[in-house]
Amino acid sequence: MPQHARRHLTRRTVLGRTAVGGLALAGGAAIAGPLVTGADAAAAAFGYRDDGRVYVVTTGAGLVFKVDRRNGDLTSLMYKGTEYQGYGNRNSHVETGLGTSSVSIRKTGGTILVTVVHGTMHHYYAARRGENNVYMWTNKADSSITATRYIVRVRPGLFPNNLPDSWDARTDTVIEAQDVRRKPNGTTRSKHYSNQRVIDYDHVGWSDGKVGMWMVRSNHEKASGGPFYRSLMRHHYEDGAGLYEILYYGENQTEPMRFGLQGPYVLAFTDGSAPSPALRHDRIDTSWVDGLGLAGWVGRSGRGRVAGVGIAGRDSAYAYTVGFSSADAQYWIEADPATGRFKSPYMLPGTYKLTVYKEELAVHTTRVTVTAGRTTPLHTLTIGADPSRKPAIWRIGDFSGTPRGFKNASLMTTMHPSDTRARPWAGAAHTVGTSKVDDFPCYQWVDINNSLKIRFKLTAQQLASGHTLNIGITTAFANGRPRVRVNDWVSALPAPAKEPTTRSLTVGSYRGNNHTYSYAVPASAWVKSPDAYQEVTLDIVSGSGGTAYLSAGVSYDAIELLT
Repeated sequence: MPQHARRHLTRRTVLGRTAVGGLALAGGAAIAGPLVTGADAAAAAFGYRDDGRVYVVTTGAGLVFKVDRRNGDLTSLMYKGTEYQGYGNRNSHVETGLGTSSVSIRKTGGTILVTVVHGTMHHYYAARRGENNVYMWTNKADSSITATRYIVRVRPGLFPNNLPDSWDARTDTVIEAQDVRRKPNGTTRSKHYSNQRVIDYDHVGWSDGKVGMWMVRSNHEKASGGPFYRSLMRHHYEDGAGLYEILYYGENQTEPMRFGLQGPYVLAFTDGSAPSPALRHDRIDTSWVDGLGLAGWVGRSGRGRVAGVGIAGRDSAYAYTVGFSSADAQYWIEADPATGRFKSPYMLPGTYKLTVYKEELAVHTTRVTVTAGRTTPLHTLTIGADPSRKPAIWRIGDFSGTPRGFKNASLMTTMHPSDTRARPWAGAAHTVGTSKVDDFPCYQWVDINNSLKIRFKLTAQQLASGHTLNIGITTAFANGRPRVRVNDWVSALPAPAKEPTTRSLTVGSYRGNNHTYSYAVPASAWVKSPDAYQEVTLDIVSGSGGTAYLSAGVSYDAIELLT
């Protein structure tokens, strides 16, 4: 993760009303007297006051929150009489706190807006009359400030602490850095293991059956990493819990940071149910935001869309996503599984790279220009770069940009590779024609399961010529890459692919820059008998990396021998 550019920042290594009901946390300061007057109780409760140190905002629906006038920290979240905010004497805020800032408040009709200005950065909190929601936006305008997340700190003991992203330091043992732990039963936990792809989730949080507390994510148009990026979402330890909106996270990141306004993202309280679908980033009505004057805000009238009539050349076994990216913004939409039709979200004007993904593998790219106030139509897009279409003598797995189908692949986003629920990483040679795909490990490391072997036979005709061996990876750790031995023939050591330099395989992410290594195996490498097995040995090689599961490694996409 990048370091803060300002000395006082220290960095660590939703719309429709939601259901009213239950969470409260004790301990917040009492609010004396009505905030405003009105014809009914809800209207009378909605408003704010300045007590000289904090702005106290009452939504009129059971939620009262406080914002520190000095630095923009959220210092209290009182819901139906219970205080939820804070642990370890720390508040909820951008990053680990901004320090001295200019903080102001105003009421416009049914909206109360708190504005926090810190250098070139703006952060906003908004309350809407009668809603148990806190709407937030963060505008990081340039690199002078590192504002990469918002964290809501939640008092301990309020919600269940039994999920993959939770641990109890009193019983659980550190096994990697300070953020991966093993429970006494051998299962593993980490704040990284709430890991979902951005495209797969709309909200994250907890419910105790009576009260739900949720972070409803923004559209991530100014975030980085695309639709399949995985990052921190929440954590839960014995001493407190946290909900995140990650605005930029450097771990296993494949793109540079984008600048500009992100939001709204919404902290929502409910009666224990999920937050209202009307708060979702793709459904939320933000027309009320247009008149608030947020720095960098572009309403729907200033945006455009892209619509495609279909995608030709798809494989029905896979989902297809259409992504749009530029230096300034990113968007995506899932294509209709029957026709391939798609219509983008409302996008900022500009020229974008359009990418069609088969699962997570880019199989078609073009460029498209978005104009405010109109929808740009596209003719049928035809996929021309799907490697699975090449005829192969054999193929282990299939090219999808993921380790889908390989051994332990379904587990690795929610646990450490050393977890007792994982099957052993080492094993017998994989024999083409008899072994199953899920007998072949999804990951390979220098120290754990090096020298993986693949056995196969070739016909007399196939033995007469050389063939191309392709090894597709989704990411690599510590410059790991495969050196190949075919019987007695040894390949040259390939240059490492350009991949993220941070942890990946042990923190729940296989996502990187998909890359295929190709090896021209000469005819002289084969054992000259159609009855004999040929043997490929895969060794991960690198000049860097640590030990065990932090030694150099790769995540496999597919391995094939072409005709």
